[in-house]
Amino acid sequence: MLLSQIRTETGVAVVAREGSEAAIVQGAVSTYALAMEAAETGRSLAAVVAAHGLGPAVDLLRAAAEGRLLAPITHPDPAHLHLTGTGLTHLGSASTRNAMHAKATADDATDSMKMFRMGLEGGKPASGPGVQPEWFYKGNGVHLVAPGAALTSPGFALDGGEEPELAGIYVIAANGTPCRVGWALANEFSDHVTERINYLYLAHSKLRQASIGPEILVGDLPADVRGTSRIRRAGAVIWEKPFLSGEANMSHSFANLEHHHFKYDVFRQPGDLHVHMFGTATLSFADGIKTEPGDVFEIEVPDFGLPLTNPLAVAPEAGMHTVHAL
Repeated sequence: MLLSQIRTETGVAVVAREGSEAAIVQGAVSTYALAMEAAETGRSLAAVVAAHGLGPAVDLLRAAAEGRLLAPITHPDPAHLHLTGTGLTHLGSASTRNAMHAKATADDATDSMKMFRMGLEGGKPASGPGVQPEWFYKGNGVHLVAPGAALTSPGFALDGGEEPELAGIYVIAANGTPCRVGWALANEFSDHVTERINYLYLAHSKLRQASIGPEILVGDLPADVRGTSRIRRAGAVIWEKPFLSGEANMSHSFANLEHHHFKYDVFRQPGDLHVHMFGTATLSFADGIKTEPGDVFEIEVPDFGLPLTNPLAVAPEAGMHTVHAL
């Protein structure tokens, strides 16, 4: 089952889809509300949707063309939506990152390569926690951009580049238990030029907007996820590459990555919503692409329904930010 949210004449509607048939979930005010209902009643999300029942049919392609797609899940208070991620989790991701951080250390291995090797050796433990991955913070719900809307690079940024990824979507139940809503495509938008200057600038480079969806895959994730990441400029494809994910293509298990996020009690606060991005090995930046305002990022994986598309925009330079003393 795939879940999405669209804008209607009266507000927001949740849409459930099986195959090509999509319909409004009756009585659902939001995907978040459905997920919390499932978390608090101990039922599966699919069972909650079935209990609500389906109403009028929806043409999602038309909704996308009309600009009515919303992020597939949001929180009523954006400050309680956490955007986070982890990198160097995919087979092949070390070579991509190494190309960005080419200065070798004394033993001829960058920190990126060392962390990748740690994941290869201990990222999929037979039992218990494995090695912890790289982790980063992207922002809160203010940074979540709807499918089709622009990903806006700050005026001070040196680059605005795509990162096609899978994201896990989670709500926290009243007893502090993380509950997985499902999986979504994500564009973990980053500033790779800033990151390349010095690896310690990674935290700065990740404080950017991100987009997920348009649809959430509810249920089991295929072990081998295959799709395409591309960039269009003035309607023409200027870059395109296969996008691989799923545990068959990763050095860490999802269980290990989830553990190392939710082991922190600050991320187990009842009612919070988490969008945690799981990394990629596919970057146009690594192939020498310099993005421009108006370029359109497109991430497409058949298992996830509609492709995730976002144009690139650049905000005006705001100058020096000063602090007012009280």
